[in-house]
Amino acid sequence: MEAVTSINKSFLAAIAVVLAVAALPAGCAAHFQTFAPAPSPTSDGTTIDQGIAYVLMLVALVLTYIIH
Repeated sequence: MEAVTSINKSFLAAIAVVLAVAALPAGCAAHFQTFAPAPSPTSDGTTIDQGIAYVLMLVALVLTYIIH
């Protein structure tokens, strides 16, 4: 009967360790601050227009350099 009690105590200790390890991340996660996701980048066309303007200015600069 003594062997059965020893096995039961070992089994209960193993169950307690498994439950403690399973509960540990849940307890730690409660202390972390969660942030809202960042808004997705949107293009309202001004960036594209500015890029086209820079390309056209570069073309004008090259043409001016070639002509003179």
